[in-house]
Amino acid sequence: MKDDSAFYYFNEVVSNSKDSLQIAMAYNGMATIQSGAGDYFGSQENLLTSLSYLNEQKADDRYCISSDYNELGSTSLNLKNYDAAIDYYDRALKFAENDDYKLTFLNNKALAYQKIKAFAQAIAIYDSILSKNKKDEKAFARVLSNRARARWLQDSTYQAAPELNEALQIRIKQDDYWGQNASYAHLSDYYANSHPDSALMYADKMYTIARHLNSPDDEIEALQKLILLGPSQTIRQYYKRYQYLSDSVQTARNTAKNQFALIRYDAEKNKIENLKLQKENADKKVQIIQQRLMIYGAAAAMILGVFLVVIWNRKRKQQMASRIRDHKLKTSQKVHDVVANGLYRIMTEIEHHPIEKESLLDKIEDMYERSRDISYEQPEITSTDFQAEIAWLLKAFNTDNTRVVTAGNDKGLWEKVGTNIQKEVKHILQELMINMKKHSGASYVGIRFKQSGNQVEIQYTDNGAGLPPAYSFGNGLTNTENRIKNINGEITFTNVNKGLKIQISFPIANMK
Repeated sequence: MKDDSAFYYFNEVVSNSKDSLQIAMAYNGMATIQSGAGDYFGSQENLLTSLSYLNEQKADDRYCISSDYNELGSTSLNLKNYDAAIDYYDRALKFAENDDYKLTFLNNKALAYQKIKAFAQAIAIYDSILSKNKKDEKAFARVLSNRARARWLQDSTYQAAPELNEALQIRIKQDDYWGQNASYAHLSDYYANSHPDSALMYADKMYTIARHLNSPDDEIEALQKLILLGPSQTIRQYYKRYQYLSDSVQTARNTAKNQFALIRYDAEKNKIENLKLQKENADKKVQIIQQRLMIYGAAAAMILGVFLVVIWNRKRKQQMASRIRDHKLKTSQKVHDVVANGLYRIMTEIEHHPIEKESLLDKIEDMYERSRDISYEQPEITSTDFQAEIAWLLKAFNTDNTRVVTAGNDKGLWEKVGTNIQKEVKHILQELMINMKKHSGASYVGIRFKQSGNQVEIQYTDNGAGLPPAYSFGNGLTNTENRIKNINGEITFTNVNKGLKIQISFPIANMK
């Protein structure tokens, strides 16, 4: 409830303040709350919005800028996008003016290096900041324990126990329960193979501290260790508690995400209602003007009547020309989708994924048959498992250089969507991914699907080059916009601080 209230008041600042720095800090506060609740994508969206209100040249803005980048690093770390996390921590360091914050950001950066097994880089950072933390015993213990763990992970023969225990004793002396929780986790991992009894003891202590801190995530981690290390007679009770907590945490996070969205929705709704009242007052004035215009309109209608026959004839000719143009456009669109995009996707699969000869021949034969039917207006057959078809489509673009992460691609969502709309969605996603592959140079792509009321929403984000100024859409993106219009949807392209964000929405229609 405290987080809900804080989120509500931060959103009130966003809606009503005229101070750009105040708005940016409110977005930062909302993002921090969302990250703590596990809504990492929502957190990233608000952090990028916060940065859009800040000016790197203003000294007063630099603290919030560094905080935004540090939080972006943490959310990327939680999403396992470690290269992006390192880049964001570097940006946070660039704008950090407080030495304590710099040490924290460096510790976070070292942890990201540790996650990608770049232990030498992580240890070098820990060595550089260890002595600088001696005045702050909590910070010193954190770096000491992290460094010892990194050295042990780099070299399994390294004797990390003395440093791990030294850090633990400092944390016990300081009543640093969060620090003790981390120390017990490190010690349990360290002794897991060499002294299982000691590892079990530290896992049990971690479990006790996690429950004291009321930290479900840490309690789940401790339970995982206890299940692996504990005697057979205790495993069942640990597993039951683990299963209960896992379900509860997921439910709580889903509830929190919905609550955050509801708070923002209610705020927008109140704003709209106020605007509606203002409009009603303005409409009364408009009615008087309209009455006068009706008199002038009647006279104008008499004059226009003379030209109706001429206009009808001209319109008829224009309709015929429009039909011819639409037919050409439709044929061009099919050629682009079936031949150009089909070839490009097969090329991408061959380049980055192993593919058998027979499977390749089947794909080429299918594309050949579909290309022969372009002019006959034959309906395109969609897969009965559209969720799997979308997963397969996006997987083709997941390469060593580009990580593609999806969320919400569930069967339950697509079962509500008609096959005609599924066909358009498939071509839209294919066009976006091909455009990303050809032009953006992105190393990370995130695609989130969700239902909002009677709408399906698709959010695409990448960390590529974005759209250049005065960018002119080619045939592919023009076709994409036309497809969105065909299903009564909307699409927006937005350059963010680093990369591109595309928001797509369309109504669910049972057009099967």
